[in-house]
This record gives sequence, structure tokens and C-alpha cells, in this order.
Amino acid sequence: MIAARTFRGKKIAVFGLARSGISSTRALLQGGAEVVAWDDAPARRNDAGALLGPRATLAELENMDWRDVAALVLSPGVPLHFPSPHAVVRKACEAGAEIIGDVELFFRARRADFPATRLVLITGTNGKSTTTALIGHLVREAGLPVQVGGNIGVSALDLDPLGPGGVYVLEMSSYQLDLSGPNDADVVVWLNITPDHIDRHGSLSGYVAAKRRIFDGLAQNGAAVVGIDDVHGVNLCDALRAGGVRVHPVTVDGPREQAVQGVFVRQGILCDALQGGPERVVDLRGFRRLPGAHNWQNAAAAYAAGRALGLSREKIVQGLESFAGLAHRMEEVGVVRGVRFINDSKATNAEATARALACHDGVYVILGGVPKEGGIDSLAQFFPRIKKAYLIGQAADAFAATLNGRTPYQKCGGLAEAVAAAARDADQAGEAVVLLSPACASFDQFENFEARGDVFRKLVREYADGVMTGSAA
Repeated sequence: MIAARTFRGKKIAVFGLARSGISSTRALLQGGAEVVAWDDAPARRNDAGALLGPRATLAELENMDWRDVAALVLSPGVPLHFPSPHAVVRKACEAGAEIIGDVELFFRARRADFPATRLVLITGTNGKSTTTALIGHLVREAGLPVQVGGNIGVSALDLDPLGPGGVYVLEMSSYQLDLSGPNDADVVVWLNITPDHIDRHGSLSGYVAAKRRIFDGLAQNGAAVVGIDDVHGVNLCDALRAGGVRVHPVTVDGPREQAVQGVFVRQGILCDALQGGPERVVDLRGFRRLPGAHNWQNAAAAYAAGRALGLSREKIVQGLESFAGLAHRMEEVGVVRGVRFINDSKATNAEATARALACHDGVYVILGGVPKEGGIDSLAQFFPRIKKAYLIGQAADAFAATLNGRTPYQKCGGLAEAVAAAARDADQAGEAVVLLSPACASFDQFENFEARGDVFRKLVREYADGVMTGSAA
């Protein structure tokens, strides 16, 4: 736990008592602040009350006297601007209290208490969790103290304090960046942009603007690692260079000349052109835990970040080779009679699913949940790769309309029915892939994408046990 001492003796309101809210409250209390907290969900209030005890005051913030409140620490999921600010946000604005998030508390604590540590921040629409975990793994394998968290796994404030030379590696969502100020990061990684979270930011430009806040306060000698395989990355690269920022562009099978002083992957070969070159580093095609062009972008970005931190090529390559991958991201969860079952539950939009489909041909894919804008129309080029689709959740009817006459499909009531049907069809085909890559959020049937992936893994395990005992349908 990292104590938030910069608010010692001040009154702070915390709204939202899920993971980040609980973490913020504990850090503020440990740092000597007076905390008043609330959540609209009674269950979360009850859980927080039991966890925090009498140290924090639980009170409805909308009816509170805000005159002496220094700041509102807001859960990232609470509406800040669009479609309209939450009532608590309006109260804070009227009172002149600053509105921040848990990661901003971390930034301030680091500046005050751990200035000799280094900080790496990662954002993008797709691939940021894998890249975050991969960079953390590379740093750890190089023998440096490292803590990994943020939007992945552990709240930033729940990380351990590090001494001089330690490295913090944080995944940053657009929601978190909305609530953060200057970060003093040593390395910032920007992977890619595709339309996402428009309901939160109002437009693609609003989403991009929130993401670009990650470069606010980049350390004077810091480095920006920028994926340039979409127009947003190209424009950002040009703008940062014009502002005097040290930029390491990253591209996969893009124009070679764009990657001068950067890192590129050409037909699976990772090449280093950071200091001239280019020089061949390693063939990524043999790395089973990093399959496909999208993971090659992740690996190239992690490599560039590692080099910016001073890691040797040899240590980075060793780390790439030993990386075990992440749960719910192209995770192979079983092989049954030649059929591979892959859990890609983290694919909550069509762009992420496209990256998974690009890695396989003749796939039996499970799609559906709460659809994002545009549905799966953008996946049309990958429809020939799909042997059959199994549709679940709210999106089932809309996805069926998109696939009708183009790709075989079956509407299923839920994930269990979809796994059973896909497993049966794939088993009849022989060697095949059953892929859970929903292109949707999970909230119609599951608490989050992790829960969806865990259920898929359990269903595959039960199917495999049934095959072994001869009881599988």
C-alpha cells in the first residue's frame, strides 16, 4: 500500500467503492486525510463499511456540506463529462473541489515519496494489458525491482513502495487518464486507436483527447513509444517530435522508412533501428504466447520501452522468450482430441476479435454479449475464416442479421450451450480451434470479461473430463 500523504489533514470525498475507491480510501486514511466515502450500491457500501471500519465516514455525498472538501476522488467508471456529469461531480465543481482519480493520488505520492523510481505508462485501445504485463516481465527478468498495476490487476495505490532504481509499470485506461494530471513518466507507450468508449467520451475525438493526456508531464528526458500503424499514431508521432519529445515509433509490416529511430517487425522479424541500423533482433513467429501481428506490435512496443529503460537486447529477448502470456488474452485453455480451445474473453470490441481471427483459419468462434457501436460489420473480411459462429447475449439477433447468408451461425442461450455446440462441431471436423472472442462487453451475462473467461475455462475443463470418461455429449 502506498500512502497518499499529500492530502494530510484535509477532507477528501471518495465516490465509488469498488477496487479503486477502496484503495484510494485506505491510502488517504494511511496518509492522514479525513475521508467521507459513498457508493450508490448498498452492497458495496456494506462491504466497504466492513472493510474500512470506523476509520472512514460513509455519507451520501450529494447531501453533504462541500465547503471544506479539498478534492473528490472519483471512481473511473462514474460519468465525468458525457452524457452528463454525475450529480456528485456537479457538487464538487460547484464547491471548487478538484476532481481526481486513484492514479493521480499515486502520481502525487510518487513525486513526494519515491522520486528516484522510474515510471512506465501504457495506453491504447487494444493490447495494453499484454504490453503492460510484458514490460513488467522484461524488467523483472532483467533483475530490477518492479511493480505492475493500474488498469490491470492491482490498483496503483495497492502496489508496494519501491526504492531508488525501482520501476512502476501501469496500464492506463481513458477513464483513468480523464482523472489524472502530469505524471512525470520516464516512458509512455501508445499502442493504437480504434473507436471505443464513445458512450463515455461523446466522440472518437473525445476518446483520443483523453488518451493523449498520458503525455502530460512526460519527464524531461523521457521517451514516447508510439505505434504508427493507424492515422492517430502517425499524427501523434509527428506532433510529439515537433514538440521536441524523443519518440520511438513502432510498426508491424509498415513502411520501413517510417520506423527510422524506432522498432519495426517485418514478416515476423523484430528489428531495431533505434540507433541507426536496422538490426535484426529476433524472429517472433516461434513465440507461441505472442501469436499474430497484434502481439508482434505488443512485443515491439515492449522491446522499445525496455531499451528506453536501458535494458540490453539480450535480456529483452530472454524475457520475450519466457513470457507466459495473460489470462483471457488468446489463452489456450485446453486441447481435446486435436481441438484447441482458446479464451480471448478480453476481446470486448470487434477490432480485438479481428486480431484473434487473423491468427486462425477454419475457426469455431463464440461471439456476443453487449455489442459496441458498429457491431461486427468490420469483421467481414474475416468471415471466410469462420467455420461457424455461436451467438450469445444481447448481440445475438444483430450479429445473426450481419452473418446471415455469409457465415454459418447458431444462436445459443448462453455460454454453456455455445461451448457444447462448438466443441461438438469442432470435434467432428478433427483438428480445429474453438475460440471465445466475443467482440462485446460481458455485462449482460457476467460481471466482467474475467468472469466470462473463467466460466469458459471451466466449461472446457468439464468437456475434457467428459471426453476422457466417455460421458461428453
